[in-house]
Amino acid sequence: MRVILTGVTGMVGEGVLLECLENPAVEKVLSLSRKPTDHTHPKLEQLVVKDFRTLDAAQEAKLAGYDACFYCAGISSAGMNEADYTVVTYDTPLALCTTLARLNPGMTLCHVSGAHTDGTEQGKTMWARVKGKAENALMKLPFKGVYNFRPGLMKPKPGQKHIKTLFRALLVLAPVFSLFFPPLTLAQVGQAMITCVKSGAPKQVLEVADIAALAA
Repeated sequence: MRVILTGVTGMVGEGVLLECLENPAVEKVLSLSRKPTDHTHPKLEQLVVKDFRTLDAAQEAKLAGYDACFYCAGISSAGMNEADYTVVTYDTPLALCTTLARLNPGMTLCHVSGAHTDGTEQGKTMWARVKGKAENALMKLPFKGVYNFRPGLMKPKPGQKHIKTLFRALLVLAPVFSLFFPPLTLAQVGQAMITCVKSGAPKQVLEVADIAALAA
């Protein structure tokens, strides 16, 4: 399969990238990002764009002929107001994925959302409400399949470079967190995405247990 991947300069996207590069089911990965990744591999091609919402004709032409998009780009809502967070979390993925659905009608979309996302769009928690709005809009696009991933605590893959210092400190406490929150590895997240492309999934919103089952 040929995969378009966003978020490669963040922890989740980088982990999924490494899994895709190792997996024989993946023939090619096109990294779509605002800045280049420092990973190199024969399977990997990079396309750097300033804004996913305003692709020109030449950039769009490079996005045709792919089987999947693994949308792993995102940002913390800490310190952000709802309008700015909506631009990143809703407007940007919806604009890009609308283009991808037009260019690749047989494509499967795997979109990383988050645990406790509010699919009703009515809750009091801003980030959860905006993520829920994004999930619902993406599921309406004419892809072959759309799967919203809601992982919780995720352990990086060996060789990852983009792990924030605070998260490295939290990894020390991972055995304690795992008593309360079922852990996933980013290898499992990548494996589950590949499974969704190959054979689909029983539901469109995938919680931690669903992701683990698809990766098994």
